[in-house]
Amino acid sequence: MQFKDIIGRGQSKQHLAEMVQQNRLSHAMLFLGKEGSGSLPLALAFTQYVICEKVQSQDHSITFSLFDAGEIQNSHSAYHADSCGVCAACIKAAKFIHPDIHYAYPVIPKKSGDKPISTDYISDWREFISQYPYGNVFDWLQFINAENRQGNITAEECNDIMHKLSLKSFENKYKVLVMWMPEYLGKEGNKLLKLIEEPPDNTLFILVAENEEQILPTILSRCQLVKIPLAETYEIEKALITRNNASPENARQVAGVTEGNYREALQLMLHAEEDWQSLLRDWLNAILKGGPVNQVKWIDEVSKLGREKQKQFLRYFNHLLAQSVRIRAMGADRLSLPENEKDFAQRLNKIASVSQQEIMIDELDKAAYYIERNANAKMLFHALTIKLYHIIQDKTIILTD
Repeated sequence: MQFKDIIGRGQSKQHLAEMVQQNRLSHAMLFLGKEGSGSLPLALAFTQYVICEKVQSQDHSITFSLFDAGEIQNSHSAYHADSCGVCAACIKAAKFIHPDIHYAYPVIPKKSGDKPISTDYISDWREFISQYPYGNVFDWLQFINAENRQGNITAEECNDIMHKLSLKSFENKYKVLVMWMPEYLGKEGNKLLKLIEEPPDNTLFILVAENEEQILPTILSRCQLVKIPLAETYEIEKALITRNNASPENARQVAGVTEGNYREALQLMLHAEEDWQSLLRDWLNAILKGGPVNQVKWIDEVSKLGREKQKQFLRYFNHLLAQSVRIRAMGADRLSLPENEKDFAQRLNKIASVSQQEIMIDELDKAAYYIERNANAKMLFHALTIKLYHIIQDKTIILTD
């Protein structure tokens, strides 16, 4: 994987490349970015950049910039803005088979009593990363048929890491460990502290995480933090058009809803033809006017959609609530929204105040979180219906076509 494969992140790419070019490469780095930010593919592209034979052959004593495309020429040498993609190291890294790049990630026992390590799932991992580089840990666990089981980075994994990194490198100057989701590393992770603090020469730890607070403080304090921002909306829009053959209209709408989360954008594209607005209109009318019979009927309907569609629906509702707040602050004319969305968002402003909308957004976020963790859909949407009723019961309007 190369930097050019990553959506946006121009400043992040420049910063990472300059660390290599200026000999400021830390032996332990934490790539921290929200779901869908592309922190994992960026870490993989950085790993390939580090081990690229052409990059290693450069004179790193001369200042380098990524603002120029391709290569930067001067009288001494040529500087690459990306890994070459054609040397033996790059080819193996791109296939995730380089012998000096090791991977650690949450896994599950294949049978009762097993003590699994990442290597047990390496074929699945290569296939997953190739198909879903922006996937989250839920996607990964479903990919390996975890069902409701919790993934972990185990004590046995820590022992295996220490063994691998104690060996000499096979082909490259560097040995690299890419650990995805260190949040799933419990207290057994303290086994790695000495190795992280005093690693063998040219050993690089790259941790890729979404939630800083869930990482062991002892490990966190030993890593150089690299924050990965979400992509800009226009970058997501462009990627959907060029990579996923989305129409400009669909790409703009999906990019606006997902606000830089490319994984969510891809999920929404799968359901781009869904009429979320009609479903939402029916729900709000059932809450505000229809009564228990209509509410139960609507809950039965939405519970049949499946988790991904349910999450996308809640995300769409949150998007409209966010636009409602923006309309209050900026005015409807200053927002670039499809007319039907703008009209619906204005109607939501008649239903609830800003403070009520903020509470609704929080409840919808919680519901999406529980859906991802296999909550019973009927119970969840029934409880959410009651909560929304109590939040907005004093301000009602029927949302007609």
